[in-house]
Amino acid sequence: MEILGLNLTGDSAEGQYCFPQLNGSCPRSQTLVLIKVAMYIFLALIILMTVFGNMLVIISICHFRQLHSPTNLLILSLALTDWFLGAFAMPCSMVRSVENCWYFGETFCKIHSSIDIMMSIASILHLGLISVDRYLAICKPLQYRTSVTIHKVGALIGITWLFSFAFGFGVILSKINLAGVEELFINACTGTCFLFFNKQGGLMAAFLGFILPCTVMMALYLKIFYVAKIQARKIHCSMGMTAAQQDRSNCTSEQREKKAAKTLGIVLGVFLLCWLPFVMMLIVDPLFHFSTPAVVFDALVWLAYFNSTCNPLIYGFFYPWFQRVFQIIISGQIFQNGSSLLNIYAERN
Repeated sequence: MEILGLNLTGDSAEGQYCFPQLNGSCPRSQTLVLIKVAMYIFLALIILMTVFGNMLVIISICHFRQLHSPTNLLILSLALTDWFLGAFAMPCSMVRSVENCWYFGETFCKIHSSIDIMMSIASILHLGLISVDRYLAICKPLQYRTSVTIHKVGALIGITWLFSFAFGFGVILSKINLAGVEELFINACTGTCFLFFNKQGGLMAAFLGFILPCTVMMALYLKIFYVAKIQARKIHCSMGMTAAQQDRSNCTSEQREKKAAKTLGIVLGVFLLCWLPFVMMLIVDPLFHFSTPAVVFDALVWLAYFNSTCNPLIYGFFYPWFQRVFQIIISGQIFQNGSSLLNIYAERN
């Protein structure tokens, strides 16, 4: 766009294409320079919040021994998933979204798409494990204390990561998601990189990878909240009553379990809100011959990415002990001798 001889887009005639030296290059975004700068700043802030927020969660759980529990090990692995997405996938997506160009080559496009699938599958599987963990902790506490251990949870996490890696890279490298629509990509311009699923693949991925596990998780959380409500009627924890110290400790422990279930239920709810529009697009887009505008596709991708930004904010808002840990890390107390043994629940007891 030029007004009074001023090039407001910052692009020359040759710069209007991703690769002007190649025939069939994709056109670059002709958005005004100021808008591009604003988009870069906004998306960069999201990336920084995602990386540093999840890094705080990772450091917290790894450093403080009081946080070494099966549930927190699952939260740690989920934070690793979100951190990896923010550090390796989101920066490249930022450039693609702003410039409407993929400058990183066809091979890395496949790696990037594989990572997107891998991280989404890993997230949903981690949330599934967390819902089962909370179900056992609230509904079957005796069985939970004897059967759920750090080592067993660690083994399940390892299996989860291996399966997610195999699924994500297997789908892209085998090109099973493109079966029947290969002609769309043979004629595609140079400089594009988007994740596509054919009609059958989109339906199967949405049902098996999202709808079915989310339905099971919601059913588990409904059961958890129902049992917790019944237990709340039977347990009376009054600080003004003279009771045995052990009883008060048990009450506090049960309250923590219910608080964790509620908070992680919110994590699941945010996951659904962020990912559901993108999943619905995977189902609907093939039915309309992949006619979804690139700007809509990018917006839904970033909404899904935003879920990785939200998780640390949820922990910080609903977990007072995470707030205390963050203060310890930011203030530098974490570098003091014996900081890993600090009682981070002190303010709550």
